[in-house]
Amino acid sequence: MPNRRELVAGLAAGLILAAAPLAALAQEKLPVVASFSILGDFVREIGAERVSVTTLVGPNGDAHVYSPTPADAKSMAGAKLIVVNGFKFEGWMTRLIKSSAAKGTVAVATTGITPQALPAAEEPGKKDAHGHDHAGREDPHAWQNVTNAKVYIANIRDALSVADPAGKAVYEANATAYLAKLDALDGEIKAAVARIPADRRKAITSHDAFGYFIKAYGIDFIAPQGVSTEAEASAKDVGRIIRQVKAEKIPAVFLENVTNPRLIEQIARESGAKIGGRVYSDALSEASGPAGTYIAMMKHNISQFEKALGAGPA
Repeated sequence: MPNRRELVAGLAAGLILAAAPLAALAQEKLPVVASFSILGDFVREIGAERVSVTTLVGPNGDAHVYSPTPADAKSMAGAKLIVVNGFKFEGWMTRLIKSSAAKGTVAVATTGITPQALPAAEEPGKKDAHGHDHAGREDPHAWQNVTNAKVYIANIRDALSVADPAGKAVYEANATAYLAKLDALDGEIKAAVARIPADRRKAITSHDAFGYFIKAYGIDFIAPQGVSTEAEASAKDVGRIIRQVKAEKIPAVFLENVTNPRLIEQIARESGAKIGGRVYSDALSEASGPAGTYIAMMKHNISQFEKALGAGPA
């Protein structure tokens, strides 16, 4: 007969073997790739502990000019779900999917959103510095309207539920809670804009990232670069904007985290407009920064807008 020590050792070994499959199951998460930081935040909010998220274009990164890396291809190849913005925002994504032989389902977060046309200043046939023709393209920055962000969340919730049916109840509960936060955020932005005098609801930003914000909330932004940071503003465009700032007494210009500040600093210097601070358009800040999540980003931006535009001349 086995002695006491042998019985204890055998029992311990049995418990370890029984626990191993449970531990493996607990550690197995749905591998998801998100194209850029805002989508990565959305996926983490809805997926929580059930997902492992790889974000290709990280904090303060510019998805307009991003060049995928070999590590990105490896992440794509292992993903069960790939979440993209759509509206041709990630022009490099089709090539990356093909080169990585990715087999995961591609979910387009803007599905169901009616795209806005590019600003009128971006004339058909006008090419950027890289020779790209933006004629006929949609404005991809749909997340700048919180109502659209709610569509993003619904699409991500549904895509996660299909990829991981066992987690459907979790994804639905997380989405419901997050959608309520977005409703509150939308109200905060509208209240802040209402506190800005109507004749001061205009400003300059580096590129046209705020078209959906303009339509939803009523602050008018003028940008020398157009909808993509690939485009280079001409001296003629910059001169026109400087004259417009002076003529219309536009109160402030804003730096963006994804663009070179030199152009905006020149406009501020030559027009006399003040620099209203740094805002976040196409990317979140690092986690410890002022815009580490989508909600934090939108709150930070509207705070900067209200601070710079809300008060008249001293």
